Amino acid sequence: MIVLVKVLASISTNHEMESQLKGRDLLTLLDYTSDEITYLLKKALVMKKETMEGKLTPVLAGKTLGMIFEKHSTRTRISFEVGMIQLGGHAMFMNAKDLQIGRGESVYDTGNVLSEYLDGVMIRANSHEMVKELATHSTIPIINGLTDIFHPCQALADLLTIMEVKGSLAGKKIAYIGDGNNVAHSLVIGAANMGMHVAVATPVGFEFNPNLFAKAQKIASLNGGSVIQTYEASEAVEQADVVYTDVWTSMGQEEEAASRLEAFKGFQINDALVAHAKSDYMFLHCLPAHREEEVATSVIDGPNSYVFQQAGNRLHAQKSVLASLL
Repeated sequence: MIVLVKVLASISTNHEMESQLKGRDLLTLLDYTSDEITYLLKKALVMKKETMEGKLTPVLAGKTLGMIFEKHSTRTRISFEVGMIQLGGHAMFMNAKDLQIGRGESVYDTGNVLSEYLDGVMIRANSHEMVKELATHSTIPIINGLTDIFHPCQALADLLTIMEVKGSLAGKKIAYIGDGNNVAHSLVIGAANMGMHVAVATPVGFEFNPNLFAKAQKIASLNGGSVIQTYEASEAVEQADVVYTDVWTSMGQEEEAASRLEAFKGFQINDALVAHAKSDYMFLHCLPAHREEEVATSVIDGPNSYVFQQAGNRLHAQKSVLASLL
């Protein structure tokens, strides 16, 4: 309780940070400092408590968030929509196929038009370049709900969950096992900003983006953390505080499913692998999960799994983002 009171006090008096974040886009955590990420996480922690106590202030009353989807979604759509409702605002679902952008209208025109109607846009898209272009041609905050390269909102929820369970982030070791994809990119960049020690284990040919990996290493070194890459899952998991994985075949990769199953043999999170982690390790997964594929049922449904708390924290992390940016 004392810790939360201190967090609340630091949030309520940080007017400089509030001004700094207002009107910003959230396209990638590369655009955010460690102080800014820390502020968003602490604000999420406070807002979660206020929500559970029925004391959340409707700071977005009268505001409308447009939600554009090029990809299917469960957690992203529901958490953003519920988040806006809890903050007193409105969320509008927009299937990209039903918009004029789906019939060839330019991103330039779309961005300018949406800026006339909405207070912000959350977009879940195929191309990160398109989302960057939309942000360039919009005068309202654009929030990345997932692209082919980044998933920053998921990473914020991940870090929030670790903070809740472990009490702090700096110095903790997180092992990411699996595909070096958009989830991995944002998770590692966020963890590097928080001074965590990150070990990424992927099969050959499925590595973390090398340019982003170099940036994450530089960020980590500036914040007292570290980032390494290996092809041995057991090496990455050794004495880890957190073990994280994602599906081996993501949306749009269905034709590669068979070859990926073969390539990822030896990278399943199972009881034998997590025996290398600390006894009180946390298991995290962004979901949806394929039990007995990338993770054993005994792990994801076991006592060290926090996947549903992690999923629930998408709501609170995103409320922090919405309240701060909008």
